[in-house]
Amino acid sequence: MNAFFAASFVAFGVVLVLPGAHQAELARALGLDLARSGLLASALAAGLGVGVVAAGPLFDRFPRRPLFVASLCIAAAAMLTVREQMSFAAWLLHVAVTGFGIGLYDTLINAAVAERYREAAARPMSLLHAGATIGAMAGPLLAAAYVANGSFIASFRTIGAAHLALALWAMRLRFPDPPAHAAHHADLAHVPRGAAGLAASVAPFALIAFAYVGVEASLTIFAVPYATAALGLSEARGASAISAFWLGLLAGRVGVLALPFALGPRTLGASGALAAGALLLGVSTRHGVVELTFFATGLALGCVYPLIMALVGGPRGGCGGARRHGRPVADRRARRRAGRRRRRRQPGRVVRRDRARRHARAGRPLAHHVNSGPSSWASRSLCGA
Repeated sequence: MNAFFAASFVAFGVVLVLPGAHQAELARALGLDLARSGLLASALAAGLGVGVVAAGPLFDRFPRRPLFVASLCIAAAAMLTVREQMSFAAWLLHVAVTGFGIGLYDTLINAAVAERYREAAARPMSLLHAGATIGAMAGPLLAAAYVANGSFIASFRTIGAAHLALALWAMRLRFPDPPAHAAHHADLAHVPRGAAGLAASVAPFALIAFAYVGVEASLTIFAVPYATAALGLSEARGASAISAFWLGLLAGRVGVLALPFALGPRTLGASGALAAGALLLGVSTRHGVVELTFFATGLALGCVYPLIMALVGGPRGGCGGARRHGRPVADRRARRRAGRRRRRRQPGRVVRRDRARRHARAGRPLAHHVNSGPSSWASRSLCGA
């Protein structure tokens, strides 16, 4: 099943970069300026967002195989039916429906991985999301090949046919059933109740995801016009910058698997700071090696999206942390904090309990330390200790 998930992410990655890779061809065919070209990316992102939101409740309530097949077929139908003579409004509709389909199966895969690996999902999620980066790296090369040999429409239809093949593959797989009612609510025992609690738990990750998707979409969609208009480079250099950015994401997602420490919110903060520094340095110097800037930014951001999915999609719904040494890191930290609070509130009781444990381990009789409180001197005298 992981092979199916990885192949689906490869197709997902190709779809993400197609509007950017074909930005010049779409602008010429439809007579678009830069602002209207960006609307195609907005339509893709809007459809993807709707699909992501819709997939969550569906995943918990309905059989998974029909959901995967339906989402792949939606994306396939939208891409297989594009034509060169379509209006700009029709292109917006097709791109939005495509985004809706890929958003559905993107969330379905993320939820399935989080459900299977639970708190240990961060690294498997990063490895599977590497498939999306491979697809995004191959997307500009595929687009260039089709433009050189014919119409750019063929690249959309080819990826649509690939989604149809994935739907046929999904029909042959056995997906786990949705969790039973009792088990589902047991997993939600630690999730904050109510809209306010849920918002407080998920909002920080939503803001990070908003920033990440904004950077990813901007670098993908506007790489070609940035290379040509701002740096005076060719369109091919802009397309290669897209591949460089996604190559950096791939290196980051694979490289994070070798990190010796736990992955958590601090990892997200460090990744964002490094990416901002790399991007600001590259844009401010305006050097001609645009691929290097894009690669460094992608490398810093590689772990962000799969780690967000692992943290939010785990059984604690964003309240927990990544797993280290078989135990959730956040649980271990919470227990340490609770122990420190108990020692501050009840110092005498904790000291007596710790002393009792030490004496018990040393093999001393219980009567020796059972009365070690404020009247310990009198107790020891009466007991002959």
